[in-house]
Amino acid sequence: MKKFILSLGVVVFVSAGVLAQVRPVGNDNDARVQTVNAPASFEAKYEGGMFGYSDKEKGSLKFDDPNARLVFYGKEGKEKFSLPYDSLMVVYPNSQSVTSTAGNVIKWIPLPGAGLAGLIKEKKRYLVINFDDPNVDARGTISFRVEDKETLNVVIPAIGTKAKLTQRGDAYYRPRSTKSTI
Repeated sequence: MKKFILSLGVVVFVSAGVLAQVRPVGNDNDARVQTVNAPASFEAKYEGGMFGYSDKEKGSLKFDDPNARLVFYGKEGKEKFSLPYDSLMVVYPNSQSVTSTAGNVIKWIPLPGAGLAGLIKEKKRYLVINFDDPNVDARGTISFRVEDKETLNVVIPAIGTKAKLTQRGDAYYRPRSTKSTI
């Protein structure tokens, strides 16, 4: 019985060592073939971050591939601003769980159990873009609220691919150029 337990222990330790092989560090872009089937435009609510545009506004984001830029059109269909693909530094998704307006109102009603309405949460999803604005020589962070997760999961890889960014997890970024000094 002791030999059986000892040999079983040896087999378990050896198999654990075989399965725990270190993977070589590689680039995520090399391992995945990226297929981008993003819509030409999608609904988004501008939340802020662009210089000169402080009001939140519903509209749409459109890919302008011939001019290599991402364009935001306001609710009346006019172009508000654009971001050249070359100016994009980081593109990533973000989400926040917030108490809905109805939950905030109901939780203050003086009824037993009404306070539980404060537990009603909704998830807000954002497309966040860090950019280097070539027109004013400044960096900024702009955010757009996107209604559904599926659109966000399709649009971010499309932006990353079109802007020639490097993928890291769910985000895409432009690596720093290293300066060599001699």
